[in-house]
Amino acid sequence: MKMDMVWTRCALLLLCSSGCVLGSAKKCDEVRKVFQIRQIGPSQLLPVSARAGSDLQVCSSKNLTCCTKKMEEKYQVAARRDIQNLLQTSSSSLKFLLSRNVAAFQETFEALMWQAENHTNAIFRESYHRMADQAMGPVRELFTDVGLFLMGSELSVDELVQQFFDAIFPLVYSRLFNLGLGDVSPGYAECVRSLSRDIRPFGGAPVHLADQISRSGVSGKLLLQALHLGIEVINTTDHLQLSRECRRALLKMHYCPHCQGLTHSKPCMGYCLNVMRGCLASMAEIDTHWREFVRSLEGLSAKMHGTQDLEQVLLGVHTLIRDAVGHAQKNRPRLSAQVHKLCGQPDASAQPMSIQHSASSSESVPLKASIRLSGDSLAVRRRDFLNSLRLFRTFYGGLADQLCVSDLASGDGLSCWNGTEIVKSYTLRVVGNGIKAQTANPEVKVKGADPIINQIIDKLKHINQIIPTWCNQPTAFRLGSTPRPEALRQRGHGLQLSSTNTLWTDETKVELFGRTWKTCCGKWNHKFCCLPQNPVGESPAISS
Repeated sequence: MKMDMVWTRCALLLLCSSGCVLGSAKKCDEVRKVFQIRQIGPSQLLPVSARAGSDLQVCSSKNLTCCTKKMEEKYQVAARRDIQNLLQTSSSSLKFLLSRNVAAFQETFEALMWQAENHTNAIFRESYHRMADQAMGPVRELFTDVGLFLMGSELSVDELVQQFFDAIFPLVYSRLFNLGLGDVSPGYAECVRSLSRDIRPFGGAPVHLADQISRSGVSGKLLLQALHLGIEVINTTDHLQLSRECRRALLKMHYCPHCQGLTHSKPCMGYCLNVMRGCLASMAEIDTHWREFVRSLEGLSAKMHGTQDLEQVLLGVHTLIRDAVGHAQKNRPRLSAQVHKLCGQPDASAQPMSIQHSASSSESVPLKASIRLSGDSLAVRRRDFLNSLRLFRTFYGGLADQLCVSDLASGDGLSCWNGTEIVKSYTLRVVGNGIKAQTANPEVKVKGADPIINQIIDKLKHINQIIPTWCNQPTAFRLGSTPRPEALRQRGHGLQLSSTNTLWTDETKVELFGRTWKTCCGKWNHKFCCLPQNPVGESPAISS
């Protein structure tokens, strides 16, 4: 009888032991399956069955574990990758909005250039047909230079406009003042050109046109540069460098439950908020400046009307030029006398009059057919863009919460992971957003602000200072300079935007009018970059 009882107990112990082994093996099989499906690492890293986890640094437990130290390392990499993918997914709509509108505004600017050029050539054909063909070169050069200015070149608008009027004055004199004379010699034409700034044949038109292009052009440049900065902000936060404490907290929240076979568990909401608010504390500091950035763009758009409406200004250039030539015609006796006094009597030439221009205009082929703006006007595009951007005003302030609510945390009333075990609710204190609030965070220790995030905040601060200054005091702004967000800085009594080494390399390219233009040694050319090149580390001095 006693022997039978001993055998019965042994059988029960053996059965229990076999059941426990089978149960732990089954539990780890599920972990193995998820490990392989998510491509976290090779399956050889997993133990055959549950084991003691004394060597684990983050996912340690009193119970047997399905993890090894190598698995823990792979899980940490996976946790970081998962969060970065979530960040990029969350910002994808905002990034697409900004990128799409940068392209749309640039295309609209280019279409406006073509349309304004066509209108100007048409006005010469209709009103001053005797000089229309010869005027196409200077007209093309004018609008090419305006386009380069809008795309970021540090060209002086005053100078490029004056050069246009200098170039057409010999044409006006030869073709409109002296109708029976024919073309004058190249030397005489150059003499006439040199007098343009002294005798002012076009009255105040050059100054007036340059002022309008400067004001409306700087507004357009600021808009483009602000959108580029917005994209830079998103690219920076999409690739946020997570601290060691954050990486360990993410591992604990995402994958430590897997070590206990809890592959389908989700973190409690409060637990998730503490981890994510700790990890994204520096990013939350962008919130105030991002909101101000959106408000600044709204203010800039509101100011882009009248003389600051680029579309209105460009499509009115032809009228101003027509009136300027008309002004010269009305003053023909005075202007002819001044030319004769300083250049002598004109000498007719059998050769066509030669007006020197840069290679860009002399080799360009004028547009034959009119190009119309595709889609809506610039004002409508701005309005639609801002209506969409307003939806992302609070993006950075609520990002941690959004990730927990939408993707990471367990729903209300459901059992959840609290970092140690499955519970019904998270009982520790939930902290707020931002660096200061993390001093009481029980899950993530935050040592300070991320220096890379601080840099992007500084850039937002600068553009948020520049835009209102331009809107309220355009005269304090250096017209004709280049508002690159990487180089915003304050000088003297006014605000200036100037290029730095990070903006211009030895060869900076701009796509415009179907050509690739290059800037080097202070010149723009579609064929070559002049020599000698600037020393490494120095930016070319782009003349204005």
